Amino acid sequence: MDYSGRRGRLRERLGAAGLDALLVTYLTNVRYLTGFTGSNGAVLVTADPALDRLGTDFRYLTQSGQQSPDLELVLDRDCIPAMAQYARQAGISRLGFEADHLSVAAYDQLEADGGLTLARTSGLVETLRTVKDKDELALLAQACSISDAALAQVCTEVRAGLTERQVARRLDALMLDLGAEAISFDTIVAAGPNSAIPHHSPTDRPIAAGDLLKIDFGAMYDGYHADETRTFMVGAEPADWQRDIYELVAQSQRAGVAALAVGVDVRDVDHASRSIIAAAGHAEHFGHGLGHGVGLDIHEAPTIGYAGTG
Repeated sequence: MDYSGRRGRLRERLGAAGLDALLVTYLTNVRYLTGFTGSNGAVLVTADPALDRLGTDFRYLTQSGQQSPDLELVLDRDCIPAMAQYARQAGISRLGFEADHLSVAAYDQLEADGGLTLARTSGLVETLRTVKDKDELALLAQACSISDAALAQVCTEVRAGLTERQVARRLDALMLDLGAEAISFDTIVAAGPNSAIPHHSPTDRPIAAGDLLKIDFGAMYDGYHADETRTFMVGAEPADWQRDIYELVAQSQRAGVAALAVGVDVRDVDHASRSIIAAAGHAEHFGHGLGHGVGLDIHEAPTIGYAGTG
């Protein structure tokens, strides 16, 4: 991973944002910019790369040296105020902070310490993260490959009488056995009437023949998340209404995929899919967004929905 290059691209944005430096405190963004995966960390990106610093504490001294060998450290358990103190000493005046992530308490402490002009920013790092480099794409592909293989195996084992929870646990175990470091999010297995609940939590309800079975899941690989949803018929030929609904959703999905292109407004992509559902009389049943980016977070920009990206 070219962490120095990522910080360089962020550095190019500081001037346009009117900043001398940006204090990055959201741990996912810290990882993106440095490779550091500890639970306490911040990174200061300045106009001068020689002044960039990684902040953490003694627990992560060895780990930070292994993961971020190109950055000097500021070691303090309270790494955010310590990084701000370093910024003052480095002659930084206008310091940007991640307003979407910094707590009010942390902001109040920085303001009380004084000596810096604090500037709110939003999405400076996240915007960079929307475009994946080749290394990220390879990790995402591996996360998807693990997810696909686990689902293929669990599909050979699903039968009427198993509970939603049993299937979810089996799928989780298979992903881990196949090389996932973790699951991307709590696996959703929803059968019968539960399949209409977007974020259903698996229960002890037995799966019955004739159920629609929805599985929403994903593997995490080296920090990168897969997110996959599939719907199956269990143990019977589908009823006409089940086939009709399934085909309607599939048609809507294909229309959305066909509308995707470089430079297209995400609202137009959403409309291509949503209009098909609406024309069939089911507009009120489609309150969910159409899609979203994935990466180091399970939900990343761009968000594809009727309200645009966010």
